[in-house]
Amino acid sequence: MAATPQNPATPRRKVSRHRGEGQWAAGHFTPLNGNEQFKKDDDGLNVRTRIETIYSKRGFDSIDPNDLRGRMRWWGLYTQRKPGIDGGKTAILEPEELDDKYFMLRVRIDGGRLTTQQLRVIGEISQEFARGTADITDRQNVQYHWIRVEDVPEIWERLEAVGLSTTEACGDTPRVIIGSPVAGIAADEIIDGTPAMAEISRRIIGNPAFSNLPRKFKSAISGSPLLDVAHEINDIAFVGVRHPEHGPGFDLWVGGGLSTNPKIGQRLGAWVPLDEVADVYEGVISIFRDYGYRRLRTRARLKFLLADWGTEKFRQVLEDEYLKRKLVDGPAPDQPVARWRDHVGVHQQNDGRYYVGFAPRVGRVDGTTLTKIADLAEAHGSGRVRTTVEQKMIVLDVTEEQVDSLVAGLEALDLTVNPSPFRRGTMACTGIEYCKLAIVETKARGSLLIDELERRIPEFDEPITININGCPNACARIQVADIGLKGQLMLNDQGEQVEGYQVHLGGALGLEAGFGRKVRGLKVTADELPDYVERVLKRFQEEREDGERFAAWVTRASEEALS
Repeated sequence: MAATPQNPATPRRKVSRHRGEGQWAAGHFTPLNGNEQFKKDDDGLNVRTRIETIYSKRGFDSIDPNDLRGRMRWWGLYTQRKPGIDGGKTAILEPEELDDKYFMLRVRIDGGRLTTQQLRVIGEISQEFARGTADITDRQNVQYHWIRVEDVPEIWERLEAVGLSTTEACGDTPRVIIGSPVAGIAADEIIDGTPAMAEISRRIIGNPAFSNLPRKFKSAISGSPLLDVAHEINDIAFVGVRHPEHGPGFDLWVGGGLSTNPKIGQRLGAWVPLDEVADVYEGVISIFRDYGYRRLRTRARLKFLLADWGTEKFRQVLEDEYLKRKLVDGPAPDQPVARWRDHVGVHQQNDGRYYVGFAPRVGRVDGTTLTKIADLAEAHGSGRVRTTVEQKMIVLDVTEEQVDSLVAGLEALDLTVNPSPFRRGTMACTGIEYCKLAIVETKARGSLLIDELERRIPEFDEPITININGCPNACARIQVADIGLKGQLMLNDQGEQVEGYQVHLGGALGLEAGFGRKVRGLKVTADELPDYVERVLKRFQEEREDGERFAAWVTRASEEALS
């Protein structure tokens, strides 16, 4: 069980004169930046009452600035970008100049687990309150745009009536717990982490003891041998393994994360049985709360603490101060056999029925489509759907007789079950359309790139990931993609400032995870992007050795071949 959270009035350690990194466990409770101050002034969870009783009745202009750009995130709300502001002004304008009077609202979907009833409600809310928007994220959530604060209480009421919420979907909190979308039904599953996820949610989510973290805390649990939750880039991850003596359990990873200072998570070498996962999770998040750096936002993620401590000290603190017992040493996960980890296609379940995974375009769907997916699933005998960490979706529990009909219905909605590698492997963040941090457009650019590549190299049949991000913050995981594209402004051949991308090549997840390679000065304008990607992929086809993956080829290719 984790230690009791520190109270500024009764620190357990002697306060030193040096304020250090703002670590509570060292007695440093004085806020060292504006974010820490507003969190100390009032718990972010408390803003819900003000939204319901004041802001939704008096409108956008009544919202306190610290609530607007701070605490409202604890309930999944960010102001969206005002239309018409180009990327060159992103880092220049003041927040109030960038803010539109509408919100992005993120629906928290732990493990990507949805009933068709829940999916239908998500779709209906999209149509009624969000101008049809409903993007699937790479953390299994759904994001709305164009939300008015006046409508938020009714949206919450509808979501909560079917067991959904937006609690701590954003903010310095324990964010959504991503999980294997085929947990409990996959024929090759090592262990089902669903009970542990439910216990963590019960203990942690919405609990004031964990609602003031140094920054966001990202989590993943999967017992799939496909390693299907991007565990390498989460603050904490539990990865299914079989212990030679104790049987199925989880390998514990900590300290992963991307953004502008990417780190691959590290194993602590500990095997955790299913019924102890929640205890270990609570211990790790408590370490982050108590020892995490609160002075600089740029160093406030768990990955920086782990880098300074090392895995041996981190495990020792976890065992000695929080769990009060030793963890069992355990094995690393096996290298996954499958080339794709997204569960797209038709696959048999452990009960003889089938699940059907399909690929929207770069996670972009809409409310009407989501309600139609719910209708299709129910018409084919299913009451359960899932979202994935690759911006895909899955319908569960389909009988063999119903599979072909369901596939045809999905294809009619442009939700292909047999996508090209480009449709299957291209991911994009929100981009400048709505995001205040973005510099360039992403979603439409990704969709256009898919079409162009399918037309130009239809014979290409290798797994390939193309991740497009609108700014340096890596929401679309550019550093771990085969081809990662980081949005920026650049000059074209005519000397005009245009949208473009810095190119990262050869990144990967899996047991050979890495951040790939940046070729010095390699940038491409948005208009030139299809030409560039086509050129590099054709060179890969010409030069690759038998069975060689794109990321492996990149490590040995010449700069000329990559440019």
